[in-house]
Amino acid sequence: LIAHTLQRFDISNSIDLIVLVVRKENQNKFQSVVSGLRLNTKIMIVEGGEERQDSVWNGLNAFPFQSQVVLIHDGARPCTHTKIIKELIIAANEYGAAVPATKITDTLKESNNGITITKTVDRSLLWAVQTPQAFKPKIILKALKKIKECGVIVTDDAAACEFINQPVRLIECKWPNPKVTYPHDIPYIEWLLTQQNQDINV
Repeated sequence: LIAHTLQRFDISNSIDLIVLVVRKENQNKFQSVVSGLRLNTKIMIVEGGEERQDSVWNGLNAFPFQSQVVLIHDGARPCTHTKIIKELIIAANEYGAAVPATKITDTLKESNNGITITKTVDRSLLWAVQTPQAFKPKIILKALKKIKECGVIVTDDAAACEFINQPVRLIECKWPNPKVTYPHDIPYIEWLLTQQNQDINV
């Protein structure tokens, strides 16, 4: 799946460098994957950190040049459309931070015990946020530094920006961009990859 993810960013004309952050013990394995893909985009592999945000920090600090915008992505989302990548870069250039998101359409319930419903949650203000998430480098580095100093753990990089009161623009994602979380997600992802009209070899 990581191969498909890398290929999606490789065919985007807006990407100059891909930094792949992996555990030290897996670096040789991922280097073999990258070598076999013959990508046009330059790839760097750096060591990950203890927490997700530490890995992001390592990746950002590995850049050999100052980028206008950086995109932070989960390798478990291999179906990211090149059009949303472009939209995010444009938005981050203008607003400083932007994330892909979809409106919540399911009815949401809150449960205090995991067995019975406590109440229905108002979904009108809720969005499901995805990756890649796009930022001006100075903004996301400032946010990550601050949460590290305060001992705060976040589940995505937009939350780090929220912590420093940095507005994050929501960009509605019009294309399927699912994440592989469970083994039963894989057949759907594989089907979707074959259906998407992208100029890559799937």
